[in-house]
Amino acid sequence: MNIGLKDRKAIVTGASSGIGRSIALALAAEGARLCLLGRHSAHLEEVRRCALADSPEVCTHLADLGHEGQLEKVISKLVADYPELDILVHCAGAYHSGTVASAPVACLDQQYRINVRAPFRLTQALLPALRSRKGQVVFMNSSVGLTTKGGLSQYCATKHALRALADCLRDEVNADGVRVIGVFPGQTATPMQAAVYASENRVYQPEVLLQPEDVANLVVQTLCLKQTAEVTNVSIRPLQKAPVLALRTV
Repeated sequence: MNIGLKDRKAIVTGASSGIGRSIALALAAEGARLCLLGRHSAHLEEVRRCALADSPEVCTHLADLGHEGQLEKVISKLVADYPELDILVHCAGAYHSGTVASAPVACLDQQYRINVRAPFRLTQALLPALRSRKGQVVFMNSSVGLTTKGGLSQYCATKHALRALADCLRDEVNADGVRVIGVFPGQTATPMQAAVYASENRVYQPEVLLQPEDVANLVVQTLCLKQTAEVTNVSIRPLQKAPVLALRTV
């Protein structure tokens, strides 16, 4: 029999929208106790209200994890509030496109801070709490964390780094009973994806993309596996391919 998540303590970053929001609500539906991190107060509050319909406890922290001061402040709070932790889900992310020749270094720095450095620091700080509960860490990655694509050099680099972080962590903590899961979704119908389509002047058809709820269901099923098993890296793709050349009229 798979394990249940009722009353398990879970922290989810990037919980105010997209995949992070869906994972938060899916964990709430399982009865988990939630701590949600996000940058958008109104959206985060809406997720909190929805989650409270199922979860016995939902708290929120407003923080930009790419800002050093805000990151360290929320880490101090989390370490104090969660001496024991069952689940840590990293969903916060930043995306910028651009070629190596033209992409601003400032965009690389921002993506590094949010996509790599913040998950590293949060995991590092909360590792004692996770070890105490034989907990689980989920790194929400991207399909480009497994491949590369021209025009996305900075984003690909940070996602490859995130995969390396997850794989190294797994080697370090499996002996303590801590599981580390890397999830590599393809194009998903999220606000970030909508913005990407708009920037490329492409018609956005969310119905043919992977849905955030699909990814959330996969994550919950993985977290519920018996302690004898571990999913290491898992890819999930849309069943259909979005039309690449569908352009918006202007």
